[in-house]
This record gives sequence, C-alpha cells and structure tokens, in this order.
Amino acid sequence: MPRTTRQRMLDSAVRLFREHGYNGTGFRDVVAHSNSPRGSIYHHFPGGKAQLGVEAVESSGRFINGLIEQGVEGEDFVVGFERFWRWWIRFIEADDFQAGCPVVGVAVEAHPEAPELADAASRVFSDWERTVAVSLRKAGVAREEEALGLATLILGALEGSTVLARAAGNREPLVRTGEQLASLLRNRLQQTSSKTKRGRGVT
Repeated sequence: MPRTTRQRMLDSAVRLFREHGYNGTGFRDVVAHSNSPRGSIYHHFPGGKAQLGVEAVESSGRFINGLIEQGVEGEDFVVGFERFWRWWIRFIEADDFQAGCPVVGVAVEAHPEAPELADAASRVFSDWERTVAVSLRKAGVAREEEALGLATLILGALEGSTVLARAAGNREPLVRTGEQLASLLRNRLQQTSSKTKRGRGVT
C-alpha cells in the first residue's frame, strides 16, 4: 500500500532526527527528503515543526515498542532479550553507525519553545520500560520495583552503548554491553528460579 504524503513526511522526520537531531532538522529538509510538495507540510502539520516532532517521536516509539514486545515475549526472557539486542545492532549498523535512536535525537536537546517534545520522549521511554518490566515479572522477578529498575538499566545501557558505538564507528560497545546484560539477567533469573524451587521443596 503506497504511503501517504503525511506518512512520508513522518518517516523522513524520524530518519533525519536519527542523523541530525530535531534541532538540526528543518522543514525544508523533511520536504526534500520525503519528496513532498512545498507548502504541504503545514497542511499536514498545522501545529508546525513541534507537532511533526511529537508525532515522529510517538510513531517511532510505537514501532520500537512493538519490536521490544516481540523480542522479550516468551518463556525465556534472556533469549528474547538477546534476539532484540541483535536486531538493534543490525539496525544501528545498517547506517554505518551514522544514525542513532530517533527518540534520543529529540530527548537530548533543549526545546524551551516546545516542552511537548520532551514530554513525548518521556512517555515513549516509559512505555518501553513498562514493556520490559512486564516481561521480567512474567519471567519471575517478583517485585515490581526491581523489574522496573532492571528495565531502566536495560534501556539506559541500550541507548548509552548506541552512543558509544556511533562514536567508535563499530559494533563493539553494543556487543560487549549486550553480553554483560545477558549474563547479569541470566544470573538474576536463575536466582529467582532457585528460590522458587526451594520454596516448593524441589531439590
């Protein structure tokens, strides 16, 4: 199904935010990248660049959240985590480490004239944290607070190692971080499993 002009603009905004951030992306850039008619951007986004930015953040947030859900669902959380992490490495590597996370491309900048941008990024990060935390609870982490803390650790490590990989121009920071997190999570969940078995009198 062909993409509408509006969707092309959103997709282009996401792409350009990944490369240049929100402040480094202008309406003209979006129009040129999406091959859209001049003047059409205000027709589709009457709220201006801030509206485009918020919708781009929300759109990419939903997309990545769906991938997180697909990755971590299932009986073995660590296997799912490693599956998602491999996808993320390919995602970043596909652009020769010249583009990062579109949400971070908005969140790390100051937007005093458009506080709704930071609000949108915050909501997206919270959605991702909840998705991971819910899967951790299903995997055996009993306390909601701990599950959310681990989810924050995972996402913070994901975004931080993505920045390091872009700076280094290679995948090694992402690979090392993923390996360490997988080991940490595997040990933590094994502890949970052992406690559960002992509680049930299983040896």
